[in-house]
Amino acid sequence: MNIPKIAALVPMKGHSERVPHKNIRPLAGKPACHWVLEKLNDCKYIEEIIVDTDDEEIAEVVKCFPKVKLLERPDFLKGDMVSIQPLIEYDIQHSSCDFFLQTHSTNPCVEPETYEKAIEAFFNQNEHDALFSVTEIKSRFYWPDGRGINHDPKHLIRTQDLEPIYEENSCFYLFSRETNEKVKNRLGSNPMMYPIDSLEAADIDYMEDFYWCEFLLNRKK
Repeated sequence: MNIPKIAALVPMKGHSERVPHKNIRPLAGKPACHWVLEKLNDCKYIEEIIVDTDDEEIAEVVKCFPKVKLLERPDFLKGDMVSIQPLIEYDIQHSSCDFFLQTHSTNPCVEPETYEKAIEAFFNQNEHDALFSVTEIKSRFYWPDGRGINHDPKHLIRTQDLEPIYEENSCFYLFSRETNEKVKNRLGSNPMMYPIDSLEAADIDYMEDFYWCEFLLNRKK
């Protein structure tokens, strides 16, 4: 299998509304972002890690990693209302790679082997132009009027026997430069879903998520 060089994209802004300073907040013994950067640094298919940031403290914290290429976020990309696609477009302009894995420092539990297996799965097929990580869920969901979304409330079966549905967990996205320039979306036009373990998919949005990730990481240690 011929796998080209891949750049990881890890945008980090200084301001966080729900978890203050969450990118560099101490998490299980180290700055939170170090967990993701260490694992990307250990991933054999990742050529470089592009970190764009608007924060000097973040820049200081991340520059110790050999693969990190630091970008200062320009003014037109600063602020809480900037979506991910303009950041991706800016970042890939500063890389010579043709494929990219975009992730977040708020997904500290994903292992290097998971990145590698997902990359191998993507390059071992020709149908899909992008890949994104998902979490399998087998639970009963309802519309506001009480109708079942993924089951029949009148004929209840065991939850473990339900057809699974999949949640986009935002842990990582894989796409080419060509696809992103054409579609303007990290999901491409025909993405491949890649299920990962729910514990690996832990994501820090709120303080309770932060405490949960800290517990998981300490348990692994």
